[in-house]
Amino acid sequence: MDKSYQLNDIVEMKKPHPCGENRWKVIRLGMDIRIKCQGCGHSVMVPRKKFESKMKKVLESASE
Repeated sequence: MDKSYQLNDIVEMKKPHPCGENRWKVIRLGMDIRIKCQGCGHSVMVPRKKFESKMKKVLESASE
């Protein structure tokens, strides 16, 4: 399973957002990663190490 991700990818996290959606868009990369819920639009800043452990898989790649 490939866990490489890049800007504007749609990823699936292990736990869903409280709104019920489990699809997140990567909108910022760096030491911290900002992801935006595709259901309600809420964005969250997550440390890279925590993001990589909580991410399940890439659903849609931005390069496609």
